[in-house]
Amino acid sequence: MNSIYSVGQVNTYIKNMFQQDFLLNRISVKGEISNCKYHTSGHIYFSLKDETGALSCVMFAGQRRGLAFPMKNGDRVVVSGSVSVYERDGKYQLYAREITLEGAGLLYERYLALKKELEEMGMFAQEYKQPIPKYARTVGVVTAPTGAAVQDIRNIAGRRNPYVQLILYPALVQGEGAKESIVRGIRTLDAMHLDVIIVGRGGGSIEDLWAFNEEEVARAIFECRTPVISAVGHETDTTIADYAADLRAPTPSAAAELAVADIRVFLQTLRGYQDKLARTVEDRIYLARQNLRHYQTKLNYLSPENKIRENRTRLIDAEDRIQSAMKNQIYLARQNLQVYLERMKGLSPLNKLNQGFSYVEDQEHKAVTSISQVQKGDTLKIQVTDGTILTRAEEIRKRDWESERS
Repeated sequence: MNSIYSVGQVNTYIKNMFQQDFLLNRISVKGEISNCKYHTSGHIYFSLKDETGALSCVMFAGQRRGLAFPMKNGDRVVVSGSVSVYERDGKYQLYAREITLEGAGLLYERYLALKKELEEMGMFAQEYKQPIPKYARTVGVVTAPTGAAVQDIRNIAGRRNPYVQLILYPALVQGEGAKESIVRGIRTLDAMHLDVIIVGRGGGSIEDLWAFNEEEVARAIFECRTPVISAVGHETDTTIADYAADLRAPTPSAAAELAVADIRVFLQTLRGYQDKLARTVEDRIYLARQNLRHYQTKLNYLSPENKIRENRTRLIDAEDRIQSAMKNQIYLARQNLQVYLERMKGLSPLNKLNQGFSYVEDQEHKAVTSISQVQKGDTLKIQVTDGTILTRAEEIRKRDWESERS
């Protein structure tokens, strides 16, 4: 009995057959584009047809860098990629990795080979790139004397800074003798010691732009001592001259904007610096005045004249305090003296005598305060207010004054 397989198994088997075929994994097919659709996801779906049939194709968004032009129906192209089976629909299709216009395929291969060779030689290395001056005064232009490129550069440069001098070298940019003309233009302007050189032209096909893919032009740009801005074609066009240049501009207009500084922005920046400088100077002056006042106050405080004046003031205050203290001491001494005088008056024998009392002494001038000090017949002196009375003790009688008083 024959084996029975599912649809998925058959599709998988056929897909494996395609993947094992070396020719189908690296194949280039030429034909005419039809049913071209750009999906919102970034994928491109189209058919490739000729007089014998059609082939379904898809280019995923991740491979879009392999497409250097906007593809449309009717274009005759060469599609490189691999043929495989889409298992869900059971149909085979060409998965595109690179798409070139038919007739440009050989040129594109030459372009890739020369690009790889020059890159390996180090001509595209970043360390050899010269900085573009921020404020260029002289700008050289190597391009055709007629055409949109030179007019765009003149208009943009005149609008951004009319004081910048543009020096045009009218070169052939297409056809026979173009590469020699471009090389002479670069070397001629380089010898003039300009600030920057713009090399470029407007857009076109790969054949139209081929002069800028020549090795002689790339070497002239690499050896140029003046910084070079490349401006070849449109934004999607990339030439070997772009890699060799110090800076790539997507268009000639963009090159003019990169080479010529906007004088309005410069003047606005200059006014900002002026305002900042004025504020800084004012702040410095204000701070200097504050410091001057501080130093003046400090000098006045530390000056000899001020010290003498302060010392005189302190001396006067001290003198006043001393005099006040002396007056207080004298006043207190007088008060104390008065108290002592009153006390002395109370203790003075004369005062007692004046009050009617008398003072009795013996012959040895000792005060007699008790009868035990006197013998009968002793001579005594009685001191009274106005003199002394001499007397003799005739009789001695003891008397108890306390008992009598009670």
